[in-house]
Amino acid sequence: MMRVLLDTNVVLDFLLDREPFAEAVTAVWEANRQGQVVTYVSAITPVNVFYIARKLQGAEEARQIVTGLLAECQIAVIDTKVLQDALTLPLKDFEDAVQHASAAHSQLDAIVTCDPRDYATSSLPVFSPAALLKMLPTSNGNDH
Repeated sequence: MMRVLLDTNVVLDFLLDREPFAEAVTAVWEANRQGQVVTYVSAITPVNVFYIARKLQGAEEARQIVTGLLAECQIAVIDTKVLQDALTLPLKDFEDAVQHASAAHSQLDAIVTCDPRDYATSSLPVFSPAALLKMLPTSNGNDH
């Protein structure tokens, strides 16, 4: 089964129902729930999600959102080696580099992002949510 890292923006698109990606990321979430794919997030994602959710919806709602995220996704760990490797990657954004290094160290199969250009120099396969859905063995849950 494919193990993928969901970029922080994919998580935010799902949690905040952001267009134009809400439909595809919701289908990825459903595929995870149905066991068609195993989703991971980098350890920085819950921190970023909490920060944004707290600003938009308050601290208590942010805690509930992060609790749900932790129940749904595995965590790709960040340690000194991950951060050191991220600093050497030719990605423009350090946060993206950390997520990439975290996925690589966790030996994940791919990164899922709504902006694949952010990972143009990735050593891992990079898919949009829609492209990932086309690769899954069944189409259950892909029609949301």
